Amino acid sequence: MCCSALEIAELKKPAGPLCKNCRHASGCAIYDDRPQVCRDFECEWLTRRDLSRRFRPDLAGVILMEDADSDEYRAVCAPEKPMAWRQPQIFAHLVAAAKSGRVVVAKAGLMSWRIHASGAWSVTV
Repeated sequence: MCCSALEIAELKKPAGPLCKNCRHASGCAIYDDRPQVCRDFECEWLTRRDLSRRFRPDLAGVILMEDADSDEYRAVCAPEKPMAWRQPQIFAHLVAAAKSGRVVVAKAGLMSWRIHASGAWSVTV
């Protein structure tokens, strides 16, 4: 899912469309030469063993990730599931992150929402 939902500036790939180097049955066509940003990226599903299988990005429609540039905790939705962050289990996880003091943002294409510790959410600009 990271090959579609995320922007990859080094490949001039916007958020949304599938990366031109992604091959359905065999993975990345440029795997050995992929950009450093692709080499370094690890979503929460890969790094946190305590997450339920329901949080697996291709099943949930959401990539949970730390954004190093903004220090935000993000839920980036698959283009075909823009409101996937509202699934009860995902939303509860995001609210818990907000309660811990994190800035939590859900993103879907050009839209984004801030999730607050109270459980409220608001559109961001």
